Amino acid sequence: MLPYKAFNFLIEIRSLVVASFSEVSGLQAETETEEYHEGGRNSFVHKLPKVTKYPNLVLSRGITNSTELWQWHQNVIIGQIQRQNGSVILLDDTCNEKWRWNFTGAYPVKWVGPDLKGDSNAVAVETLELAHNGLYKA
Repeated sequence: MLPYKAFNFLIEIRSLVVASFSEVSGLQAETETEEYHEGGRNSFVHKLPKVTKYPNLVLSRGITNSTELWQWHQNVIIGQIQRQNGSVILLDDTCNEKWRWNFTGAYPVKWVGPDLKGDSNAVAVETLELAHNGLYKA
């Protein structure tokens, strides 16, 4: 079985494909552990699970005429936080959905605009960082 390619994916927010992103990072979950030293057992230390943490999702895309994501972050700035559920969807070579990571309670915490350079012809890229309450596979 061949692994899927990392370049073919979509982002959904509120069940709508909101934008084509060139990069997504932060698909990660890390469970902290607490060490417990059991009396009389000197050959190992128990590691007990504690809380699971999820880093922010970082979405990058070329800037377009769509201002929906910019406005979502602007609303957070003025105190109107609108938490949204969404998904990162991995597609196969024929654009069929193969993996879906759902995130819950997301809202933007950072927006980064493009680096503008007069001597470059690179695409103008914006980055949106989303805090969220966790990931689960659908």
